[in-house]
Amino acid sequence: MVISPQTLFTGQQLIWLPECTSTNTEAQRLNGQNRATDGCVVITDKQTAGRGQRGNRWEAQPGENLTLSVVWRPTFLPAPDQFQLSQAVALAVHDWASGLLGPDPALRVKWPNDIFFGEQKLGGILIENTLSGPKIQSSIVGLGLNINQREFGVATATSLACLTGRQYELPTLAARLLECLEKRYLQLRAGQVATLRQTYLQVLYRYREPCPYEVDGQTVTGRIMGVDEAGQLLVEIDGQQRHFGLQQIKYLPTAS
Repeated sequence: MVISPQTLFTGQQLIWLPECTSTNTEAQRLNGQNRATDGCVVITDKQTAGRGQRGNRWEAQPGENLTLSVVWRPTFLPAPDQFQLSQAVALAVHDWASGLLGPDPALRVKWPNDIFFGEQKLGGILIENTLSGPKIQSSIVGLGLNINQREFGVATATSLACLTGRQYELPTLAARLLECLEKRYLQLRAGQVATLRQTYLQVLYRYREPCPYEVDGQTVTGRIMGVDEAGQLLVEIDGQQRHFGLQQIKYLPTAS
């Protein structure tokens, strides 16, 4: 696959693999061997053991979607602030999808960094950070985005092709994605944290909407009020604002 992004460094070293277990695993291996530059991208047509959040597998039809990982070295970012990188990446993917679908209010970032259209998942992000003392030494940013696939094993998944009825050229979309990623990354590196945070809330799925969740095995109604500095979800339940990690709260479907 030939990709020519208009970037300073992201994707300037590009490694295309016809097949691999996981682009994140390959990127980590290259990074550990000092063979990956800052901004190195590993991309594949077929991922046999893709990883998602909560230890889930990421399933995608070969040759129909974008499956890639970016190696960055955000040594400017203190370890406690690593969710800021997650916000920047999620916004970059939202920017990219908005450029293809238009500024549709149905396009949202689901905390921490899934991309949703309505109630269906368009893509997922998995960021794995390596720490060195109080700083982040390196980050592997894995992205799985549904592009041309039309059929899924779960009803909660969708793709650009499903939403628009069009077929897409993957190299063109990949180049644009890398440009969006670098733009938001440079914004983070420039310290524009407040802007990123505010924009993230503007596109956050279910933000300030009363919706059902499962907490401690119980169904509750809560309103997402934001995200704290550590990246925990702030949810107002029965008039009290509570903080939740990824494993502590489960989104439940709203009544149709």
